[in-house]
Amino acid sequence: MKTLLYLSMVLTFLFTTLVSAQDFNGIATYKTQRKMEIAMDSTQMSSEMHQQMMAMVKKQFEREYTLNFNKNESIYKQVEQLDKPTGVGNGGMQIVVAGSGDSDVLYKNTKEDYFLNQNELFSKQFLINDSLELPEWNLEKETKNIGNYTCFKATYTRMVPEERMGPPSEEGEEVAEVEETVTAWYTLQIPIKQGPGMYYGLPGLILEVSAGNQSILCSKIVLNPKDGISITKPTKGKKVNQEEYDVIMEKKMREMSERMNSNRRDDGNSIEIRIGG
Repeated sequence: MKTLLYLSMVLTFLFTTLVSAQDFNGIATYKTQRKMEIAMDSTQMSSEMHQQMMAMVKKQFEREYTLNFNKNESIYKQVEQLDKPTGVGNGGMQIVVAGSGDSDVLYKNTKEDYFLNQNELFSKQFLINDSLELPEWNLEKETKNIGNYTCFKATYTRMVPEERMGPPSEEGEEVAEVEETVTAWYTLQIPIKQGPGMYYGLPGLILEVSAGNQSILCSKIVLNPKDGISITKPTKGKKVNQEEYDVIMEKKMREMSERMNSNRRDDGNSIEIRIGG
């Protein structure tokens, strides 16, 4: 009965859609946030400094992105900011988020099942080229409105590294994994399989995602803009696959951790927070 009800709702939306999927193109704007609480020893940091630090951490993850999309392709890119958020320092306190520069560009091709991710890591550019891995989405009947769009709920579970600050303390150390539920809301009124970041593969455009402490919410959609859209594959950077890039990032994060620990021993007052973006 549940399946029949869902199918009925899907068919209703599909038959009332005036524009076929191949005619859809547009620009969706997304805003991201991440909740994070960091407990600090009061002997290390005053209450005022702790509040300041948390405000700085929060700002690192409040970003705006645009998704240019058509039936089979999309480009996801951060809106350029005047104050670069990849590294912030203030009075012996530094926050660094790896792999989160304004030059990052994510291209997805859902027809040919691959992606290109132009990613800057500690001032060096990489071009990650690998296959898309379609999640095993569980389509649910629950709905809600996001703006003018009726959205359906979908979920899947995945194993992710346990949240931590910085890389493992020793090379080869294994990081514990925890189960995480990803919840997405998609609309059949825009029947394409695209979405923000690496989220895709649902019967309609994904407008909202919640995963762990992170949330992504669509704030604006422009369909079939008068001036058209631009989807250009990124080409800059050293070519690697995702596994090779992950190894490089882990090594760079460890080197940064060792360097900062050395600096902290020298002055005795530095506090650093390293987040592997």
